[in-house]
Amino acid sequence: MEIENLGVIAYDVALSLQEKTHESVRNNLGPEKLFLLEHPHVFTVGRRLVKGKRSKPHYSHLKVPTFHVSRGGDITYHGPGQLVGYPILDLRRRSLDIYSYLRNLEECLIRTVSEFGVSGYRRKGFTGLWTDKGKLASIGVGVRKWITMHGFALNVAPEMHYFKMIDPCGMPDCPVTSMSEILGRVVSIREIEPIISKHLTQVLKPKDSLSSEHKQPNQSLDFSPEKSSRHLT
Repeated sequence: MEIENLGVIAYDVALSLQEKTHESVRNNLGPEKLFLLEHPHVFTVGRRLVKGKRSKPHYSHLKVPTFHVSRGGDITYHGPGQLVGYPILDLRRRSLDIYSYLRNLEECLIRTVSEFGVSGYRRKGFTGLWTDKGKLASIGVGVRKWITMHGFALNVAPEMHYFKMIDPCGMPDCPVTSMSEILGRVVSIREIEPIISKHLTQVLKPKDSLSSEHKQPNQSLDFSPEKSSRHLT
């Protein structure tokens, strides 16, 4: 897995890059990649948004773009100070189904924040990273032909008032926090990048050198690679 630190990049540009990399990995034309980056202010809407139950439209007066995308979940905010990770991986090389992949992403986040003295944990019935002060990271993925897209967003030092304009991931009154709030100091993206890269590389390391065409995942969910995609948050 190659890691690319892209800095601040527009959402549509990053989405196009994911699509191209997904196609390359799917056709064995290029390496798996992890993109680490920040986005300018943007709201993204996943496939779980229920019509008539749209999250608070309190940002309509702002010149902030909104994208409807093929990931799981409801509405999410991205912006400067939030570390976004997009792993483009072949789950067959790791014998992972989508449920196990989500748990592995959570594990990477838990290990990362623990190195800064932050206690993060899973919350039963939800996906993401939680703390006693609120949700610290969101996860929303898409999978086609066993190749992953989208990923996670870790709140390092974002402008927190943007989260009050939505129901994060469709959860009304969901408390949201950041590493900077928890630690009482400004934490930089640069501090986090090498730590999370280390844990993602360790936890999501391919099991062996077998070709992905011959390595099949252990299915614990009704997940078919022939379907266009399945998404969870």
